[in-house]
Amino acid sequence: MKIAFIGGGNMASALIAGLAGKLAAGADIHVVDPNADALARLKAQYGVSTSGAIDGALAACDAIVLAVKPQQMREVAAALLPQLTGAPLILSIAAGIRAADLSRWLGGYGAIVRTMPNTPALIGLGITGMVATAGVSEAQKAAADGIMKAVGQTVWLDGEDMIDPVTAVSGSGPAYVFYFIEAMQQAAEEMGLSAQQGKQLALATFTGAAQLAAQSDDAVSVLRERVTSKGGTTYAALRSMEDSGVKEKVVAAIKAAAARGRELGDELGAG
Repeated sequence: MKIAFIGGGNMASALIAGLAGKLAAGADIHVVDPNADALARLKAQYGVSTSGAIDGALAACDAIVLAVKPQQMREVAAALLPQLTGAPLILSIAAGIRAADLSRWLGGYGAIVRTMPNTPALIGLGITGMVATAGVSEAQKAAADGIMKAVGQTVWLDGEDMIDPVTAVSGSGPAYVFYFIEAMQQAAEEMGLSAQQGKQLALATFTGAAQLAAQSDDAVSVLRERVTSKGGTTYAALRSMEDSGVKEKVVAAIKAAAARGRELGDELGAG
């Protein structure tokens, strides 16, 4: 498979690292980015071919990954349109850009997969929500799945309207986890533990609890109940959270993120 990346930033670099020598040879990966230093680094590490602007090399590619900022997408689409002679798969990892708008900017192009990865992809532990337009073949869908699995798990969605909830839950989700870890560290320090001890305890607890939940067949609520003895220390903490409406506020916050995702889609796709 010949794959092109338009944009050579962190997420593209993570995908290239996962793909090179596996799903595609380094020589079969082409990266377009105006940043010469980024291109030189990727070429040295993975043997990819590079260019500073969209050119004829993209015409021979089976898949083109759009890894640019959402605000750049319309300009990128205009430059890309003349190179779509081979009917490649277009895979977008740009937040907020709806497939219908991207298709319109590409002259009605139909083979588009829209994705929402998250930042743990940078260490190969990401999860990506994905949705394919009607013009994507089964072979292209499998190719898109293989590309995104290079950095973690994939979840296919029935409709694009589910991308905003995915963005709110997993796309933005790492920030919620970091926020809670910050609170645990702060509490540890306020109770007399050192900053390093607080960080070590919080990180190990999150990592271990997440792995326990991932490896258990029990519901997360059951796992929570098993460490919550009535009248005990965990009960006191959770009761305080319940009395403060923490769960309801977290749910409301995630819904606010989804609503903002829909607004961004309207704003970025206007015109």
